[in-house]
Amino acid sequence: MPERGRIRVMVVDDHPVVRHGIRQVLQHFDQFDVVGMAGDGEEAIRLASDSRPDVIVMDVIMPEKDGVDACREIMDLMPDIRVLMLTASTAPEAVVEAIAAGASGYLLKDSGVEQLVGAIQEVAEGRLNLPAEALRRAAMLIRKKSKEPEFRGPDLLTAKEKQMLRQFCRGLSYTQIAEAAGISRSTVRNTIDRIQGKAGVGSKPEMAIWAVRAGLLDGFEPSS
Repeated sequence: MPERGRIRVMVVDDHPVVRHGIRQVLQHFDQFDVVGMAGDGEEAIRLASDSRPDVIVMDVIMPEKDGVDACREIMDLMPDIRVLMLTASTAPEAVVEAIAAGASGYLLKDSGVEQLVGAIQEVAEGRLNLPAEALRRAAMLIRKKSKEPEFRGPDLLTAKEKQMLRQFCRGLSYTQIAEAAGISRSTVRNTIDRIQGKAGVGSKPEMAIWAVRAGLLDGFEPSS
């Protein structure tokens, strides 16, 4: 959860009814501030730079620049922002492309209010809302397209770091990991940040994909 307590949300969809509908829903909850709305990916990038939301709820398919390309650019420019992709279907290609672009999660457009609110809260807290199989496919896609000279392997991590990374990729929050290990939340946060640095990646979704590529999530199943 952002330190200030309220979650700054930007809504991006080319359909005005959807944009305004999501805003009206979120305005009924005290924990959200809707700080901007955009109708395409290009506008989303500009507004994100000005308003600096914590979470962007963004449609996948839009004119001018789609949600996947916009997500990729936003992650490059502002990696601390979380992106929750909206999709009308569970088509694997769209979900995998969104994850590879850096999205922290995705949500079907026909989801209910509780699912929307819960998903925004989860990604705002730094949690991942990503299916295991889509993570694996995203890792394969990035490996196929990657131009990196050398992949940093799992031997960079200690046994405790590997265990904590697996818990994080299951979708556990910092608080849940801390309670299970009997340590402080700040220790968990610092360890996850250290793992991200060792992996040499710019965001938490990229770290999860790195974990797949490193073979750390073999047999991995997300938490319910």
